[in-house]
Amino acid sequence: MVITENPATGEAEPPRRPPSGGRGHRRSPRRRWLWRSIVLACSLALLIPAWSLGRVLLENNTDPLSARVVEWARDHNLAGVVNGVERYWYTHHPPPRGGTPKHGIPHAPAPVAARPVARPVAHQVAKPAPKPKVTPPPNIVPFVSTPLLGEGVWQPVGREVGGVPLAWATFLRPDNVHTSELIGVVHFDMRHATATLHAGTQLPGGGPWQHGARIDPADYSRVIAAFNSGFKLSGSHGGYYAEGRTVAPLVDGRASFVTYADGHADVALWGRDATMTPAVTAVRQNLVLLVDHGQLAPDLSSNSSWGATVGAAVYVWRSAVCVDAHGDLEYAAGPGVDVPTLAQVMQRVGCVRAMELDINSEWVSLMTYTNDGHGGVTPWKLLPSMLRPADRYLVYGTRDFIEIDAR
Repeated sequence: MVITENPATGEAEPPRRPPSGGRGHRRSPRRRWLWRSIVLACSLALLIPAWSLGRVLLENNTDPLSARVVEWARDHNLAGVVNGVERYWYTHHPPPRGGTPKHGIPHAPAPVAARPVARPVAHQVAKPAPKPKVTPPPNIVPFVSTPLLGEGVWQPVGREVGGVPLAWATFLRPDNVHTSELIGVVHFDMRHATATLHAGTQLPGGGPWQHGARIDPADYSRVIAAFNSGFKLSGSHGGYYAEGRTVAPLVDGRASFVTYADGHADVALWGRDATMTPAVTAVRQNLVLLVDHGQLAPDLSSNSSWGATVGAAVYVWRSAVCVDAHGDLEYAAGPGVDVPTLAQVMQRVGCVRAMELDINSEWVSLMTYTNDGHGGVTPWKLLPSMLRPADRYLVYGTRDFIEIDAR
């Protein structure tokens, strides 16, 4: 402390304090340590998420950047924020009322004959396989009172066997209100087709897998189609089993897509219609049945049954798969669809049991395939408005999917 004298009066002036931050004022080591710790903690709090998100954005996969950010947020305790934003967006941007599809009913690509598949020579006379269906399934009665030309009428898609297609597609408007929206439906003749569950690079995890994250080029000569699977396991309320491994425990009472060693597939209520046997090769569970015994589920408007993200009543891209009375599979997908509408479509198609698959434009897609004339395949989107590129299942992807092949 310094005492000075006033030259005018000769009196001593009060002591002056050194300026703050000068040599006379020093933070104690403990205080300096506290501030440095706070700064370091704040830096790490920002750096670690930025590093984590940066890794996700730079990953070499085909997921859109927007989907990567959303999934990262869900995995880092921000699911409530993401769900709130999605609900707000979808409820304030419903599909338009009235109108007609801009380009009318799509024309499916013409089917191409499949190349013969080499098979081992049998030492006994095999029973002749039943012939593929020469005629398509019965057309679907449209929901609208004034149908468009070709609405609900089946068109052959994908490859043919013996000059006969194994898959048929049709398009219709799913309700009488949103008449500018289209939903696509594909019918698979499973007497002449097989189903295989493929694991993605991230979902379900637990690899390596024999049936991995893309269609094997060895299957190009017989692949008919591929389509999306279900929710992430954390939101599916069910389990996952494939290639002899259980990634998540199977749950009784859950809607289940089940594949068998002979190649056929079923949509089942696990524990009632299907149980674990040596013949089961894969089980993918997702929520509860949309349609059971041909009847609509009683809780189609219950948000607790149809996922925490947007629930049952919000109009978004949705997809579903079912088994009909003949054991054939039907897949349906489209934008601007709520859960009750999706279930009504599956019922009208003739489903005995149906289950919802994934939702949102980033994940819903079905591709059919034709020969390209050079040993490869040409992929085709079921609906032109599907967001993902047509080669989605020909390149490595993060999520599991289902492949349909000619036997």
